[in-house]
This record gives sequence, C-alpha cells and structure tokens, in this order.
Amino acid sequence: MIQQLTVIGVGLIGGSLARALRRAGFVGEVVGCGRSLGNLQRARELGVIDRYHQDPAQAVAGADLVFIAVPLGAMAATFASIRDHLAPGAILTDGGSVKGSVVADARQVFGRLPPRFVPGHPIAGTEQSGVEASFAELYRNRRVILTPLPETDPVATAQVQAMWEACGAEVTQMAVDHHDEVLAATSHLPHLLAYGLVDSLARLRENDEIFRYAAGGFRDFTRIASSHPIMWRDICLANREALGQMLARFQRELAELAADVEGGDGEALLAVFERAKAARDRYVGSQG
Repeated sequence: MIQQLTVIGVGLIGGSLARALRRAGFVGEVVGCGRSLGNLQRARELGVIDRYHQDPAQAVAGADLVFIAVPLGAMAATFASIRDHLAPGAILTDGGSVKGSVVADARQVFGRLPPRFVPGHPIAGTEQSGVEASFAELYRNRRVILTPLPETDPVATAQVQAMWEACGAEVTQMAVDHHDEVLAATSHLPHLLAYGLVDSLARLRENDEIFRYAAGGFRDFTRIASSHPIMWRDICLANREALGQMLARFQRELAELAADVEGGDGEALLAVFERAKAARDRYVGSQG
C-alpha cells in the first residue's frame, strides 16, 4: 500500500490514478500538485486528493511514491523542481507518452537515472482533460507499459507494477526505443492524422456545410482531435524521429491509394479494404 501518493498534474491521467487507487484501498493520503489553483481545489472537493500544494517541492515532501502526469514539455522543469526534495527511498514514475524524452530529461536533471525512477506509460485516456474528466475505471483492462532501464531498481519496478495492477491494468515491459516506435505507429500518427484532417476541412470555404453533414464515421475518426493541443504538440516533437518515419511511410501508401482512386483501380482498392477490415476485426476480437 502507498502511504502517501503525490500526483503532479491532477488531470484525467493523474486524477484517474488517484481515484482507482482509493477505490482499491491501495493508497493512504493523496497530495495533488499543479499550476491551476481552481483545478486543485476542485480535485479536493471531488475527493480525488486530500490536500494540495502548487509548489512541487512541498508536494513531494514525505511521499513514498510520486507520479508525474505533466505535458512532456514540462517534464524537465518538474524533475528539477523536485530533485532535492524527494524523501529517501521515494519511488518516482510518470505517465509520459514518449519514454525516450522522459529518460533523457531525467538523466540531464539528476545527472544519472535515479535507481528508483520507473518510466511508465498507461495506454488509456479520452479526448477530455482536467480532473472533472477523471474516473476510477479508466485503467481497468487497459495496458500499462513500463520501460525500466538497467540501472532501475527491480523492487521499485515491482512496486509500480503492483500499483497499476491495483487499478485493474495489465502491465507489460518494453525497451524505451521500442516503446516509442510502437506508440508512434499506434497512437501518435493517428492523432496527427485526425488533427490534420479536421484542420484541412475547417479551412475549406464550405466548412460549415461539411461539418453540419458529417456522419458517424467522421465523428469517430476525428474524436481524438478534441484532445489537449499542447500535450499533443509536445508528444509529436518529443517523438519526432519515430513519428517522422511512420508519417513518411504513410505518405507513400496514401500516394498509392490516391493513384488507385485516380486510375479507377477497383481491385487494388478492394485488396486494401479487405486487408484492413481483416486486421481491424482481429484487433477488435483480441480486445474482447
């Protein structure tokens, strides 16, 4: 059981973790930290946290586990603000979507990777943000990826794994680079495409009519374009090498699709659609 959990960034991700651990009886006191005083006050009103500080150094005092759920662009500054204030033996973990940049920030700030720092990434979320959007079931039956390094204390890794399992999550481990390659393909590229499509259509002269008659497929595909813009800007920049490679590959295949449409090649289009349907159906079936 975690005696004192400090959550830096009490939004959807951090707030849902606190709610889930409370429901599981896996945490004693929850201390919140963030820039928005109103959000912290609301988090306390909702019972997500017990108390709060806007100063990260004060928030981590006495914590046996610190969870950082801030945008990637704020990760280094957050590490710097707590570096000299962590309790002896405190475990540090995070929810950042690009592990390479988080690990690099930690090495730069701490001088070396702290042995009780366990990089992690819950593969869960919605397009909503803020503590009001948090809920205890967010991580149930969802995957959490941990990316411990050779210098990471195995006991700390096991404790972070136990924390996520108490939330109902399935925990796996990956190498940092492999994580970033996988997420570039399965998460970062789809978000980039959704943002790009909505922005492109919004700049058309007839955009009011286009959005007025948008059907369910458009809403389903573009739902994630309602996600937090700053967070996704940071993710795209932090993982730009792996994301750039995936985007270049997709551009080549999109050009082939455009040529098939222009050339009226129904057989080629059908082959793509059938392969895609079969792959998607297998994926959906495996999630059941």
